[in-house]
Amino acid sequence: MTAPFAGQLPGSAGNGAIRVWLKSAAYTTRVLLSADGADPWVNAAQYLAYFSQAHALLKPDVAVVEVGDLYDSWSQRHGGLAGSLGNRRRPATALRKLLEPEGAKAVLTEVIVAVLAYLRGQTPLVLAMPSPRHWLHHANRLAGLPETALDPDTVEDGAMYLADLIRSVSTLPISGLLLEERPGDSAFGPVDLERYRSVINVARHYRWSLASRLPSGIQMPADAMAGFDAVIAKPGVYAGALPLGLDISEAFATGEALPALGAGQFHFAQIVPGQRPEAVLDTVARLRAARA
Repeated sequence: MTAPFAGQLPGSAGNGAIRVWLKSAAYTTRVLLSADGADPWVNAAQYLAYFSQAHALLKPDVAVVEVGDLYDSWSQRHGGLAGSLGNRRRPATALRKLLEPEGAKAVLTEVIVAVLAYLRGQTPLVLAMPSPRHWLHHANRLAGLPETALDPDTVEDGAMYLADLIRSVSTLPISGLLLEERPGDSAFGPVDLERYRSVINVARHYRWSLASRLPSGIQMPADAMAGFDAVIAKPGVYAGALPLGLDISEAFATGEALPALGAGQFHFAQIVPGQRPEAVLDTVARLRAARA
């Protein structure tokens, strides 16, 4: 049984095993699959072949499955969203149609089972996905709908669709979830987190840890993060007591000096696809040295 990742975070509540959390799917897909243009999400066997190589390459402290990538792949391979909407143009309809295919849920389940067997409990498995607010915007863009402001009820609808998706894999020993806000979302705020309650409640019910990756430029009060176990953000965004994943993605990409970790902090980086493999491995080695 995989334990919730909160117990491996730095700080008084964790043992500190998680010090380097990487999001590398876009980079490792380019490095490992660009030659043949393969889609790792076609089936579980193909995904595991890709994942095992990617994990061995970078050896992160957290194994991440990008659920949003699966649904993008599924939608593209099955005709896209625009044709499935008909005359329905409610802001939450595109996300509901994106997430409802049973075939996609079956692939996700098979992928998680395969990855868990590969990891053998040695690394926590986290499902990363866009937050309800982020995924609503993304689904509408996939469907060719115009950008629109999201009212609280629409965000709440989106959260319920995500909660249903989470329930579909609830029997599997997943370590936790990472909800990622849309980068630069200046309209995001504490009220949106209140509307995520159905997702938060489901994660709590299944005893999964829950992390939030916040957009830059938004000052998030500590009490808004109730129900979460960790926050991932750039410096100055969050100053509460939860373990903080210091988002060093920009420094990782440019090769700049890596900021030192404070108490209760770990390094987090999203590796951009265009980085040179030599530079990536060098920076990962520096992160490991800082962790030691």
